[in-house]
Amino acid sequence: MTTKTFVLALALGAFLPGISTAQEFSKELVDRGKYLATAADCIACHTNHHGGEPMAGGLPMASPVGTIMSTNITPSKQFGIGNYSEAAFANAVRKGVRADGANLYPAMPYVSYSVMTDEDIHALYAYFMQGVEPVEKEAPQTSLPFPMNIRASMMGWNLLFRPSGTHVDDPQRSAEWNRGRYLAEGAAHCSTCHTPRGLLMQEQKAANLSGGQVGPWYAPDITNDKVTGIGSWSQQDLVTYLKTGRLDHRAQAAGSMAEAISYSFQHLTDADLNAIATYIRSVPSARPAKETAAPTRFDLGSAANELTGFRGQNYAKGLAGVNSGAQIYSANCASCHGFNAEGTGDGYYPSLFKNAATAGDNGVNLIATILYGVDRHTGDDHAFMPPFGDQSNALTSLNNVEVASLANYIFKHYGNADLAVTPDDVQVIRNGGSASNLVVMAQIGVGAGVTVALVVLATGLYVLLRRRHRKSTMPL
Repeated sequence: MTTKTFVLALALGAFLPGISTAQEFSKELVDRGKYLATAADCIACHTNHHGGEPMAGGLPMASPVGTIMSTNITPSKQFGIGNYSEAAFANAVRKGVRADGANLYPAMPYVSYSVMTDEDIHALYAYFMQGVEPVEKEAPQTSLPFPMNIRASMMGWNLLFRPSGTHVDDPQRSAEWNRGRYLAEGAAHCSTCHTPRGLLMQEQKAANLSGGQVGPWYAPDITNDKVTGIGSWSQQDLVTYLKTGRLDHRAQAAGSMAEAISYSFQHLTDADLNAIATYIRSVPSARPAKETAAPTRFDLGSAANELTGFRGQNYAKGLAGVNSGAQIYSANCASCHGFNAEGTGDGYYPSLFKNAATAGDNGVNLIATILYGVDRHTGDDHAFMPPFGDQSNALTSLNNVEVASLANYIFKHYGNADLAVTPDDVQVIRNGGSASNLVVMAQIGVGAGVTVALVVLATGLYVLLRRRHRKSTMPL
């Protein structure tokens, strides 16, 4: 190949989505791309953590419109993105459009990634093409109910809700704040989980980072609100939480946040963690200001127990009484969290009072913690709580009534005493979280559209036939 031909092929590869050119990238660029992929937590979603290979996809992700399967993003030319040009890669990451022109679902946070700079996209491309091992295995396909299975519908959604343009620094802010905003709103995609969603599943940016439902978990308010958010946390508190997933006597990461800590945040530099913390702590509350102070979700509850209520009774008889929650707690939780829920001195088993999971505005995360447990890796530490749901590694499986009784006992004594959950609430979380009405609404809309079209067509045919009939019966 001549130099001129090579340059032409390289140029075509940069601008034609279906053409990839073999390039050699420097180790420095690949390493930078790996760091950005870590900040973006790609491995958490694109790896099936039950025996799957890194970046090979196959992880089922619960969403309000159905289960979405993550894709193979290794450089496999048959099953992954090995044939992607850099332009095609950029379109997928920032615009949610695959190389074949099909749209991705926004479970892939391209809405956040859209702000990433060309330089960072280039580094990511170098890493995925040269720093990731190809896995020659096809990931399971996503199968959503009609009409969500029509990917072209995402074109309209993107026109409405996908931001255009990359990150631009705010000259009125510090370099650290701007770096933090770029990471938090871009690669780290904090708003994807922590911002509430609208009717069409779009992020409601007017309530940025004020909390949102993510499958069976609730990503809490992380604005600077001192009551519902983390306004009571210091800069070091937030950095410590991002590095360890734990802030003693206040919060512990579980669910998707535990994954973010395990695979992403703990591996970032202290400078970037401080930048993220600086930005997050500046995000204003979405609530109207209140004149009176209220306790935060980190201040509620105290040590207590109801052992005397069922002492001397057998297990079955105890469960039938008013102290069933206390008995379930004593049998399944007290050995780790203590008979009065104060946890252990080193904080490995946390206190259940003065704890965000038990004192928030809803009971979702406590139910989810009971059903799904906790599995978080930081450095050499492994924080693990076994699940009590239907999993194969659940030593004890609690039914919905038992989970509700246990949760209500914990709320009453150790958290937000105003909260109460029902067995039906437990079933929703067991199913993977609440479903959206969007599917039904879309189906009704499509049905109504088809009906209108058929009526218009039938009316047109009727009018045409009447005219022909009149012409044929007119006297000469």
